[in-house]
Amino acid sequence: MTQNPSDGLLRKIFAESRSFACVGVSPNPVRPSHYVARYLSLRGYRILPVNPGQVGREMFGAAAVASLSDLDEPVDVVDIFRSSAAVPGIVEEALAHLPGLKTIWMQVGVTHVGAAEKAEAAGVRVIQNRCPKIEYQRLFGELRMGGFATGIISSKL
Repeated sequence: MTQNPSDGLLRKIFAESRSFACVGVSPNPVRPSHYVARYLSLRGYRILPVNPGQVGREMFGAAAVASLSDLDEPVDVVDIFRSSAAVPGIVEEALAHLPGLKTIWMQVGVTHVGAAEKAEAAGVRVIQNRCPKIEYQRLFGELRMGGFATGIISSKL
């Protein structure tokens, strides 16, 4: 299980991925799920919103669907904005309905050992307790502009 993913692995995920299915994304711009999805969309990733309370509502250029099984296009990353207790069902559905899925990404505070082991046994990478927005900003120099020491040495500001 990838509790502490290397910077190399995270860079690889960002480089290889084109689409993020954001499970639990909110249309409310002050919710973390909204601004993370918005940020990723602004970085060129296709965002596929998954939220049963928002079915049909357009967010980030795509209509929201109720569940992962309702998606009809390829998904590289399933980004989970739900509680840890909801993770096993989400992982089961992702493995059953998303051929070609590369990564399950659980947001900050979200972990599930059993679900992570099942996904990894199926050949899907798992990142837990991390935020792709924060990791992208850290790895590609954007946090530094806010005064954060990222531990990444670069000649660009």
